[in-house]
Amino acid sequence: MLRNALEPWHLLLIIAAVVLLFGSKKLPEMARGLGRSARILKSEAGALKADRTTEAPRPESAAGQ
Repeated sequence: MLRNALEPWHLLLIIAAVVLLFGSKKLPEMARGLGRSARILKSEAGALKADRTTEAPRPESAAGQ
């Protein structure tokens, strides 16, 4: 049923609606903000992943001492 739900002409309609709603002057500013957010998210995820790999797991016997 939803096999071909999003076809190219659907994307064109969505893009046209976004341009009409926000205007062509506002779109580059929104794209920059989205790009900055994506970069921040990516760097924070990398830092979180690095923190998890550098933490040494504590052995069970040392935890009870």
